[in-house]
Amino acid sequence: MKESRQHRMLFVCIENSNRSQMAEAFAHIHGGETIEAYSAGSHPSGRINSKAIEAMREVDYDLSGHRSKSLSEIPDVEFDFVATMGCGDECPLVRARQREDWDIPDPKLMDPDEFRIIRDMIETRVKAVLAQLQNREQ
Repeated sequence: MKESRQHRMLFVCIENSNRSQMAEAFAHIHGGETIEAYSAGSHPSGRINSKAIEAMREVDYDLSGHRSKSLSEIPDVEFDFVATMGCGDECPLVRARQREDWDIPDPKLMDPDEFRIIRDMIETRVKAVLAQLQNREQ
């Protein structure tokens, strides 16, 4: 039986306080031990948005222990997958086997119901990428 390796994933947005944090969390939730997930921001805010913490609490994930990070704080490795969200030209080139720009609006000023829609959209995308990574191994 072929031994599976950990896949490295990186999620990047502007502030690393909402979208990329939730994506990293969903990679941990749905990828388990097979995933090494990171998130970072092109201009990190230094804090996690309380709306993101609450939205993830609703799906039984505690985001309060996370912190907003800069791209300079992530490992200098080749990632299996990188998703960028909203940072446009400010998202630096990170070595990746696969890269996607996810056109997902920044939910920071949205009401809780709209925020949940964005959270669920991110979860759907993360699950799809995880399935692609697992299928490559077979």
